[in-house]
Amino acid sequence: MDNERLNNVIKVILASLFQMRARLTKKAFYCKALTGQSYYNIVINSDMTVSCNCQDYDGSGHLGDLLANSLQEIFRGPVARGFRKKLAEGKLPILTCTRCGDLQPVDKADARHFEEHYSVPEKGIMVENTVSCNLDCTGCSRKTLLKIRRQRDLTVENIRKISSAISENRIENLYYFNLGEPFLHPDIIDELTLLRNGNPDLKITTSTNGSLLDTDRKREAALLLDHIYFSVDGISDETVRRYQRQGSFRKAYDNMKALVEYRDSRGLRKPLIEWKYVLFNWNDRKDMILKAIDMAGAAGVDTISFWPTKSPVYGISWRYYFGGFFKSIGVGNWKGREVNCPERHLRSQ
Repeated sequence: MDNERLNNVIKVILASLFQMRARLTKKAFYCKALTGQSYYNIVINSDMTVSCNCQDYDGSGHLGDLLANSLQEIFRGPVARGFRKKLAEGKLPILTCTRCGDLQPVDKADARHFEEHYSVPEKGIMVENTVSCNLDCTGCSRKTLLKIRRQRDLTVENIRKISSAISENRIENLYYFNLGEPFLHPDIIDELTLLRNGNPDLKITTSTNGSLLDTDRKREAALLLDHIYFSVDGISDETVRRYQRQGSFRKAYDNMKALVEYRDSRGLRKPLIEWKYVLFNWNDRKDMILKAIDMAGAAGVDTISFWPTKSPVYGISWRYYFGGFFKSIGVGNWKGREVNCPERHLRSQ
């Protein structure tokens, strides 16, 4: 059974368990995304459809289309209303709910309240400028995804419309990535410039595999960001390619280091540059983690974070969950563990 099918089986089982528990405890559900309280789970996809989650590979989470309706109309629309109604009844509207951090069990009275009281998300929104990617990650169902996207890249006109929607709804945070590689889009600097000019106080974050951020033009684009994650899952090609197939550790690491130097040479403090290290059972040994921390410091990044994952199931980092070592490094937060790089902070003093 491939990873996509296995994940679907697991989600079906989890959905049954979640709903059974809700019935037994006389609870219902509340979704932060559908009530406008999420930072990133409302997603404008590359074809201008709007999804209620950032893992909408099959389109089951489509709420509407920004080419046809405003964000306010989409949130008031029949799909969003139907989803909130099901949650208030103690049911999950789609299987992806089982993997979403914005789903919470609540008292039935609270669920009914949130069914009627909601808003467009002011805290944050996610925008997928492209659905294309230069890697072939194990957990990515790209073949399924490409069947439902009408276009792979946002156009300049799309970006203008999105920028206006962000301004009109006073959205505070933009997460400029989703199911593609943002720096694969040739016009990313023009996109970010347009968004920044239209929303000067907007905090913009992106995540990249790092392998394409290799020119000064793309580094100039990165300087328009507030925060950038380099998702590099290992300390060698061997460990990185177990999940990020076709990836290159050396290329990603060198590009990350080059961006630090590019930023620092201009006397800038932004973007904050973070090495995002997703943990699997093949890259989570103590010696590997300590070496990654040393390499992060040598590259001059601001921080390195270690993220546990449950996909693919066979790759789960049991050392993270049951070992004592990870509790001894950095600080724990919603990511997993986060370590500030001392070399970086010494240089900035």
